Amino acid sequence: MDRRNFLYSAGLGTSAFLAAPFAERPLSPNAAFNLNYAPHLGMFESLAGGDPIAQIHFMADQGFRGFEDNEMKKRPLALQEAIAKALLDRGMQMGVFVAHTIFWDEPCLASADSARHEQFLAEVKESVEVAKRVNATWMTVVPGHLDLRQDMGYQTSRVVETLKRAADILAPHGLVMVLEPLNFRDHPGQFLTKAAQAFQICQAVGSPACKILFDVYHQQIQEGNILPNLEACWGEVAYIQVGDNPGRKEPTTGEVNFLNVFKYLHEKGYGGIIGMEHGSSGEGEEGERAVIAAYQQVDGFLPKED
Repeated sequence: MDRRNFLYSAGLGTSAFLAAPFAERPLSPNAAFNLNYAPHLGMFESLAGGDPIAQIHFMADQGFRGFEDNEMKKRPLALQEAIAKALLDRGMQMGVFVAHTIFWDEPCLASADSARHEQFLAEVKESVEVAKRVNATWMTVVPGHLDLRQDMGYQTSRVVETLKRAADILAPHGLVMVLEPLNFRDHPGQFLTKAAQAFQICQAVGSPACKILFDVYHQQIQEGNILPNLEACWGEVAYIQVGDNPGRKEPTTGEVNFLNVFKYLHEKGYGGIIGMEHGSSGEGEEGERAVIAAYQQVDGFLPKED
């Protein structure tokens, strides 16, 4: 049994997490980042240790003001509450978690099977309580695989109608599902792949509870043309995620000019979260330090004062 599970079984919960020793703090920038970059658990485990709450404090010490956790819904209740308290204590904002079971190899929302739609809606209802518990606003939604035996028009209609019902669940609580288009290489056969398609669906749903998660990594592979596509769908974008390509590692390791991407977001007045949904190009402490240094570099899009 690891230390975290021992604490749960002993009934120590949140207070025991917060009592865990913090890692060394030699990397803190002189000022907070210009944009709200959000790491995830495990990203700085070598530097901060295995305790998830110590990791969050380490993130805050480095100037990060956001946090995201795809697996939040699956985590023990005590850990969800401990994370929420740590984020509140450090003035950090909770980002996305995954709202439902994702069907990677079978149609779900695009399917004619109403049972799949009802399962999705039931899981969205469950996610409302998770969002309230951890002070989240956004939750990731992936419609699932294409139905290869049905015309795209019928599939799109089913997706839109189901998302309308989900939006009716979320809107009264001020919550937002963000639809994530995925690339053909890592996730072949997915229904939702392009920014314009996500824009069309959000326009059809017509609710503030249904918006786009624009993941620069996925869209660079799928269609490129990042800044014009962001501009074209901007009215429906509520959340950004990043990762460089090739490799899905930190900025500066691939072909994407993140200095310009982040400058664009800043000039648009984007105050939302930028999820760091990627790995590290290096290993251990050195690799984790490189991630922090990369964000310090690409965050330097503002002219320096004399």
